[in-house]
Amino acid sequence: MVTTDEIAQYAFMAFVAIAVIAGLAVGFLAYDAQDWTATSVADANAYVTLIMLILGIIVGLVSITTKEVTPFLISSIALMVTRVGLGTASGDVWKPLENIHGLLYYWATGILNYIVAFAAPAAVIIAIRSIWILAREK
Repeated sequence: MVTTDEIAQYAFMAFVAIAVIAGLAVGFLAYDAQDWTATSVADANAYVTLIMLILGIIVGLVSITTKEVTPFLISSIALMVTRVGLGTASGDVWKPLENIHGLLYYWATGILNYIVAFAAPAAVIIAIRSIWILAREK
């Protein structure tokens, strides 16, 4: 018999796989257009980001148990800081990827963007829930 915890684990892994596959697909579109702001790429990026946000809300509401809160929040913070750091220093950090092959830049950017778009709403919901629990106990 499959438990709800196992279903939540499989759903989380599936959502991360969706983020990776979408990052590869939209990254290839952006590479083909040579720009993230091309109309078709921007539309695809917007839809995938919206889907990742919705999936993140679902995970935040149903998937993370009490003992997983701290590791999940620390991991989410690390992902978000990494994304912000790479976004501000994109020229220097991504240069080795562009020298190997330009497509790697678009893949890495897409995958990281979608994983962060998935993890951020879950982290916010879990953090608020944790604060609520701490405030109730006092």
